[in-house]
Amino acid sequence: QKILEALKLSHEQLLEVKRRMRVEMEKGLGKETHAEATVKMLPTYVCSTPDGTEKGDFLALDLGGTNFRVLLVRVRNGMRRGVEMHNKIYSIPLEVMQGTGEELFDHIVHCISDFLEYMGMKGVSLPLGFTFSFPCHQTNLDEGILLKWTKGFKATGCEGEDVVGLLKEAIHRREEFDLDVVAVVNDTVGTMMTCGYEDPYCEVGLIVGTGSNACYMEEMRNVELVEGDEGRMCVNMEWGAFGDSGCLDDIQTEFDLAVDELSLNPGKQRFEKMISGMYLGEIVRNILMDFTKRGLLFRGRISERLKTRGIFETKFLSQIESDCLALLQVRSILQHLGLESTCDDSIIVKEVCAVVARRAAQLCGAGMAAVVDKIRENRGLEFLKVTVGVDGTLYKLHPQ
Repeated sequence: QKILEALKLSHEQLLEVKRRMRVEMEKGLGKETHAEATVKMLPTYVCSTPDGTEKGDFLALDLGGTNFRVLLVRVRNGMRRGVEMHNKIYSIPLEVMQGTGEELFDHIVHCISDFLEYMGMKGVSLPLGFTFSFPCHQTNLDEGILLKWTKGFKATGCEGEDVVGLLKEAIHRREEFDLDVVAVVNDTVGTMMTCGYEDPYCEVGLIVGTGSNACYMEEMRNVELVEGDEGRMCVNMEWGAFGDSGCLDDIQTEFDLAVDELSLNPGKQRFEKMISGMYLGEIVRNILMDFTKRGLLFRGRISERLKTRGIFETKFLSQIESDCLALLQVRSILQHLGLESTCDDSIIVKEVCAVVARRAAQLCGAGMAAVVDKIRENRGLEFLKVTVGVDGTLYKLHPQ
C-alpha cells in the first residue's frame, strides 16, 4: 500500500491537474504563446457539427494505431436516416510503422485496393475522408502537415510533410484507381462528428485507446491562429503532450519514469503515457517487477517473461481489473506470463491493476473537466449540458 500510495491522487491533486490543463490550453490557443505550448490546440477547419441533412456514399481511412481501417460509409437522411458502414481492418507490421514513408503509404494504398476489390467497387471514384490520428498543422480541411509521429510510429520522410499529398502520391504510384481526398481529420474530431450526427449536443470528442486525446468546439474569437471572430471551430487539443513542460513532474512516479525512459519518444506525451492503452500494461509490469524484487510477490522469483517489455498487455489489466473476474482467471493470466502465483499474489496483482486504471480514469476526467469548464465560461453559462463522444459512444454530462 505504501508503494502504491504515489499512484493514488487526491481530490486536491486532480483539481490542480484540471487547473494546469486550463493554463496549457490558453497557451496553445494564443498566438504569442503557441510555439512554446505543449498542448497545441490545433485548428481543424471543422466549423460546425452535423445537422442531420447530410447524405451520400463515402470512403474513409482510419490510421492511428497498429491497425488500419478502410470503410465504406453510407449516410442517409429523411425517413431512413442513419449511417451504414462496411469496413475491413488491416494490421500494420512493425517494420512498416518504422520503415520509410513510401513503404507506409504504399501499404495503406494496397489495403484500400484490397477493400475496393472486396466490396466489388474497383472502378468507383468516391470522396474520401482520412482520419489521421497524429499531431498535424492544418491550413485547410484537406491538408495536414505531420508535426511528429507518436504511438510507436517512426516512418521516415513524413514529418513536416502533407499527409494528404503523401497518400495521393502513393495512389498515383499504384496507378489502379483515383480518389478525391476531401478531408483529413484527427480521430477525436471523427468521433465528435460521428456522435454529433446522433446528438446535436455533442461538441467534444475523446479518445482513450492506444493513445489519448480530445477535441471540442471553441469560439473563433479565442482561436488566435486563424483569422476571424465569428462562429466556432473544432480544436484538436493534442493533450497527450500535456506535462512535457514538466508541469506533471510532481505526480509522476518512478514507474512512469521507467516506462518513459524506454519508450520510442522519451520525455514526450507524458499525460498520454499515464492514461492510454499503449503504456498502462507496461506501468503494471514495472510495479510487479518492483514488488517481486522486494519479495512481496511470486516468492521473490521474477520469470524471464516478466522481464520482457510489453509482455503485460493492457487487455490483461482490463480483464484483471474488471470487478466480476474471479481470482482463478487472474491466476490463469499470470500463468500465461510464466508466473506461479498464490491466492495472495492474485489479490495484490488485482489491486495494482485497479490503482493504475483508476488513476488513468481520474486524470482523463480532470482533463475533460477543464474542457467542459472552458466551454461553459466561453458561453457565460452557469450550467452546461454537453455530450462527449468517446470512441463512438455518447456520454451526457451535466456538470454544475
